Amino acid sequence: SEGEYRLACIVWDHEPLPSGKLVELAGEQLGWKKSTTYTVLKKLVERGVLKNENATVTALVKREQVRQYESAAVVERGFGGSLPAFVAAFLKGNKLSPEEAEELRRMIDESGARHD
Repeated sequence: SEGEYRLACIVWDHEPLPSGKLVELAGEQLGWKKSTTYTVLKKLVERGVLKNENATVTALVKREQVRQYESAAVVERGFGGSLPAFVAAFLKGNKLSPEEAEELRRMIDESGARHD
């Protein structure tokens, strides 16, 4: 969920993190109460995303892993798994800078080189 992701982002940005400090940061950044933070933390621990050991919270799953999973899920759900269809839909409403276009070309070239 969005709330779980936002709490995980706090952990990724500050780990290792005392659980009390996580409560404080979640209150400041998300407007959450202590009970909400601990409820969401418990869910993320049960899912194996975070670890809360000796009142210190760390990530078991890294941010990049979550981003890869989420982006693949969006392409699969919304575009039948077609990355070109996703890119076409994205580009239809957005203009790329020359630097962004060059970066995308580089990533595509590197991706193609890995699959040869």
